[in-house]
Amino acid sequence: MNLTISGHHLEVTPALRNYVTSKLDRITRHFDQVVDVKVLLTVEKQKEKEKRQRAECNIHVKGSDLFAESSHADLYAAVDELVDKMDRQVVRHKDRVQNHHSDVRRRLVA
Repeated sequence: MNLTISGHHLEVTPALRNYVTSKLDRITRHFDQVVDVKVLLTVEKQKEKEKRQRAECNIHVKGSDLFAESSHADLYAAVDELVDKMDRQVVRHKDRVQNHHSDVRRRLVA
């Protein structure tokens, strides 16, 4: 799995990099056919302080590309929301792939 973590208007510290990596381990635990992960952490220049920190993630899995984004006042909370969204997408993709193959076997047997 290739992991790319980059920051826009923000320096990605080792602590932040370790936090994102540890959170993304949950996704690879659920689905092991993850090819490429790109995470973009951004601090937007908005007048309002809420939802200023933003996290985006592109995941290339075998068969499709998944994308999610999250905004929050705290960057760590934005990463948590982002990983929750990506985890749901990856599990749903895994279910689709597994159900598709099981339907083919049923048709071949019947």
